[in-house]
Amino acid sequence: MRTQITEMFGLRVYTDRAVFIGNVDDVVLDVDQKKVDALAVGELNPEIGEVKGYNGLQIPFRIVKSVGDIIIVRHIPGLFKSPAKED
Repeated sequence: MRTQITEMFGLRVYTDRAVFIGNVDDVVLDVDQKKVDALAVGELNPEIGEVKGYNGLQIPFRIVKSVGDIIIVRHIPGLFKSPAKED
């Protein structure tokens, strides 16, 4: 997966189960290892559960599955809960 870091700013982040997480605000780099360490995500979806009340979230780059028009990350059941369904 090769892309320019600047192209990731503003992209919408979803899990592989189609749960919207938020938008990429910044990219955290590990300068010593010369790699991307995490994505700093803001404008969080208020319905995803455990992250309520936070202004942002760092998503480890190792769980990123795909980068394109959107970013898809591996779904983590305990953290990224599906929004509540209305009856």
